[in-house]
Amino acid sequence: MGVVNVTPDSFSDGGRFAGAGQAAAYARKLIEEGADIVDIGGESTRPGSSPVVLEEERRRVLPVIEALAGCGVPVSVDTQKPGLMREAVAAGASLVNDISALTGPGTLETVAKAPIAVCLMHKRGDPRTMQDDPVYDDVVREVHDYLAGRVAAAEAAGIARDRIVVDPGFGFGKTLEHNLALLCALARFRSLGVAVLAGLSRKSMLGMLTGREPRERVHASVAAALIAVQNGAHIVRVHDVAATRDALAVWNAVNGK
Repeated sequence: MGVVNVTPDSFSDGGRFAGAGQAAAYARKLIEEGADIVDIGGESTRPGSSPVVLEEERRRVLPVIEALAGCGVPVSVDTQKPGLMREAVAAGASLVNDISALTGPGTLETVAKAPIAVCLMHKRGDPRTMQDDPVYDDVVREVHDYLAGRVAAAEAAGIARDRIVVDPGFGFGKTLEHNLALLCALARFRSLGVAVLAGLSRKSMLGMLTGREPRERVHASVAAALIAVQNGAHIVRVHDVAATRDALAVWNAVNGK
């Protein structure tokens, strides 16, 4: 899954693709590099970020999704807002990537009525405060149980299991130690019977480990994506598509994939 942030303030590439034409061209570049899905987001959810109103998020995202019609791969919309979910699907999106795991008013019903897939992510707190001393008794168990509950809620609302993806939410209300524990135990999430997504690309945990700034974390991001796949991830959400595909091509060859 290639990341396309149509935002001025995302932690890694904020402001680079503020225009719909630039963002769509970048998405096509990621597809050429081997992205199987492109994820379009119009609201930064980095630690400390503030929410964006629906009208502004719509203005950023919908023209990009419309421009990618016929691009040859599924287009994902990264949003928590049911209104934008509906409009994005009408514009051609086939996956909703919701960091709130469809807990917002009207989101379960919106996705249940649409012929799309959904990614349910775990987070603790909101982006403004989520990194203020997060505490867990057992982070793997608690995140697993939360996602199990959200999968059950989605199924009860009429969303078939084969339409559901789960994401443990690396960096969303977790310390470095929490993130590493989740990465080590990623295979456990396959027991939920749905696809597992891991989003580690260029995140602050990699900066803590390497001392590098976001755009200098390519090598660490590729290593993290490879470990995620080795540990059970079906999808990796990345900024550096070509480098990640190269690493996975070697891994696949060694493992007879």
